[in-house]
Amino acid sequence: MDGLPAKTTHDLEQYTRRVSEGPCFVCGFLDGLPDYRHHLVYEDDDTTAFLNRYPTLLGYCLVAPKRHLESWVQDMEPPEFLRFQSVAHAVARAIAATVPTERMYSMSLGSQRGNAHLHWHLAPLPPGVPYHQQQFHAVMGENGILAADDDAQAALAREIRSHVQI
Repeated sequence: MDGLPAKTTHDLEQYTRRVSEGPCFVCGFLDGLPDYRHHLVYEDDDTTAFLNRYPTLLGYCLVAPKRHLESWVQDMEPPEFLRFQSVAHAVARAIAATVPTERMYSMSLGSQRGNAHLHWHLAPLPPGVPYHQQQFHAVMGENGILAADDDAQAALAREIRSHVQI
């Protein structure tokens, strides 16, 4: 048993073009661009959280400041960073209350060449995944993404949202 739902291949070439040549995916989502739609799990005046469009794990969410920032080290003062992290923590707890979670991975990814908008990845590793399929292997699109049904993702987002406690 591998503990992970069935996956499909991920078109990395198309994805790389999209993130390096297209608009900022977080700003596009916040601006309501149809091709940048995500399933919202949390929102306040400063922060948004939504399901990953290309999930490798069930319940995989992204948390981002609404303001276009590119570095939590350079662009956020400690009080703002701590508030942002408190939202990430609350969303992670909501994810863990919704899907079976052995460990919650939390990472800031992206670069100046793609996905530059600061965002935190919250990826719930389910119980029973063999060690060689955990950690970076579990979150890398190169190893496949979940065949995410839009209705199921919408229901999952609603369920996670119902557990967020700020």
